Amino acid sequence: MMFDTRRRRYLAEINIIPLVDVVLVLLIIFMVTAPMLYRGMDIKLPTSKSNTIKPEERLVLTIQRDHKVYLDKDQMNLEQLEFKLRQAKQRNADVAIYLRADQTVPYGTVVRVMDEVKRAGIEKLGMVTDPVSGVKVKEERVR
Repeated sequence: MMFDTRRRRYLAEINIIPLVDVVLVLLIIFMVTAPMLYRGMDIKLPTSKSNTIKPEERLVLTIQRDHKVYLDKDQMNLEQLEFKLRQAKQRNADVAIYLRADQTVPYGTVVRVMDEVKRAGIEKLGMVTDPVSGVKVKEERVR
């Protein structure tokens, strides 16, 4: 009888390919089911003739890096901006403006746009900033 004198080598590594397959399948399942889990409460609200809460109209005023001004998604110059803001003020006296400006826009441009908001008679002006944790809005009265 001859004995095999060669040493057998055992594979001492974990095969991670099946592990990766399982993790990817779980990730896909999670991505598909997560939006379905977020739901509000299904309730039917009673009706009332005296509604004391009025919806507030909010407009977003954006100044891009190339000094283009947008009211919501419509591009316009400063003369058109004052006219549109006056129209919004006539529709709703409590209209609020949220001003978003690129950080590279000069201060003078931002001040000119803020002046147009003030000339239109709008008192609520919010400055939108982007801190590390998310979007923050600070609302102040324009005087």
